[in-house]
Amino acid sequence: MATTGRVLIAGESWTVHSTHQKGFDSFSTVEYAEGIRWLRDALETGGWQVDYQPAHVAARDFPFDAKALSHYDCVMLSDVGANTLLLHPDTFVRSVALPNRLHAIRDYVAAGGGFVMVGGYMTFQGIEAKGQYSGTAIEEILPVNIAATDDRVESPQGVTPQILETAHPIVAGLGPVWPHLLGYNRVTPKSDATLVAKVGTDPLIVAGHHGKGRSVAFTSDCAPHWAPAAFVEWQGYAPLWRQLVGWASGK
Repeated sequence: MATTGRVLIAGESWTVHSTHQKGFDSFSTVEYAEGIRWLRDALETGGWQVDYQPAHVAARDFPFDAKALSHYDCVMLSDVGANTLLLHPDTFVRSVALPNRLHAIRDYVAAGGGFVMVGGYMTFQGIEAKGQYSGTAIEEILPVNIAATDDRVESPQGVTPQILETAHPIVAGLGPVWPHLLGYNRVTPKSDATLVAKVGTDPLIVAGHHGKGRSVAFTSDCAPHWAPAAFVEWQGYAPLWRQLVGWASGK
């Protein structure tokens, strides 16, 4: 299969530290997990070369400037907070001045790159506002405005996407009936953006331009827990992400 393009994905990983209390005694366990497989498989089976950086790897290895990012057709952040990119270990531990990697993403998009932010507890503004993207260079390039407070909308009852721009390349051919989602980040589309799809009365997919480049906000998840099994196993899942990344990258 010919390569469609190259994409860098950062995030979609976590570590859980559990304390087990058994009467008088207790012990701890640690589990590391990743939620990337559905998104990565969707893109790779569509010909995309995927370079994946779990959050702890992105903290050190995410590129520092637009020139380094220019090797990619699209950059994606999924469930990874701004501090991971702002506070390189050498800066946080050793007080070494280093380039602002949020500025690097902004400059990369302005020069013609593609950018996608996927929703989650640590993207947009996130749980307890700890995503911390409001007011940053990332908000500048996104087609949406980000709230300054916790922006989660938990929908345990399920909320069904509604397509507004059926002819838009991101959703073309996917049909009107999509599986439900279990939550999303609430954002507000910018005046010059295209609201492609919504959940309830809020945006789900918003597309826009910044400089010579393009950006997309997908406000829900690409993996559990906000994206349940019915969504990640949906036959439209892979085409959706291929078309979304393809549009953002200009392909």
